[in-house]
Amino acid sequence: MPITLPRDLPAYNVLGSEGVMVMSDADATRQDIRALRIGLLNLMPMKITTETQFARLIGATPLQIDLTLIRMTEHKSRHTAPEHMESFYRTFQEVKDQKFDGLIITGSPIEHLPFEEVTYWDELREIMDWTQTNVHSTFGVCWGGMAMAWHFHKVHKHILPQKHFGCFRVQNEDPSSPYLRGFSDDCVIPVSRWTEVRRDEVEAAGMRVLLGSEETGPCLIEDKAHRAIHIFNHFEYDSDTLQKEYERDVANGTPINVPGNYYPDDDPSRAPVNHWRSHAHLLYGNWINEIYQTTPFDMSLIGTHRQVLGGPTEQL
Repeated sequence: MPITLPRDLPAYNVLGSEGVMVMSDADATRQDIRALRIGLLNLMPMKITTETQFARLIGATPLQIDLTLIRMTEHKSRHTAPEHMESFYRTFQEVKDQKFDGLIITGSPIEHLPFEEVTYWDELREIMDWTQTNVHSTFGVCWGGMAMAWHFHKVHKHILPQKHFGCFRVQNEDPSSPYLRGFSDDCVIPVSRWTEVRRDEVEAAGMRVLLGSEETGPCLIEDKAHRAIHIFNHFEYDSDTLQKEYERDVANGTPINVPGNYYPDDDPSRAPVNHWRSHAHLLYGNWINEIYQTTPFDMSLIGTHRQVLGGPTEQL
């Protein structure tokens, strides 16, 4: 089954050319099927790149996905055309009365700021609380996951002495987790961050580390109490994303190391090799499958029952 996207969204043609099954809104309405409704709260500055990356991953499953692009209500994007935002995005205030099977909260390049100093923090706190009544499963990515861990558990975001930048190997710490079906004992994932959460604080808060590394700390954690998983690294990255970040910093004169374990022989003159694509599709496909297995068919029931993902339903 395909992912439903507006036909004139840039991701529609990009993904179609890659062989990802995409369907226009008009075609989707002719199918008598309950599509999974997934929201993407896009906090990244390059909106089109980010929405395409996530649509590629969640659109690769056998299920029909209805993707809704969401933005903060008052925050204005400086890097994406207003016409694109107006055409394809809805503000949180416009969708807050609706229910979603899943919500992805992306990262944001503001990790140096204390959470409370972020201009849209109050609305983001409202959104995170809203996920507990209007979203079946939430996926926090990088800063988005750190924000949720802070909001619900007061797990700190710690500044690193040096940026974790490159491709790092992480260990599969819970092979029985439904989110890690098909995963190898370890895998490689792109990392690009100046902050971290720490294992002892994550576990003290009652969350479980699913993927982790001694070098870069927790990678993927599960917060069962809030029907959420959080990843602090970037399976969604394109093959050249780290290269673009590196070249941008070099051009700006920003001190930056060559991303580790990314270029063959760490030589930036050679094309990087993607070692994470298969595990990226596995993780997001497993998340979508877990939603499909546990979300109520009647979407109005989302938030009216306590559903432990992978476990029995309990009425509130």
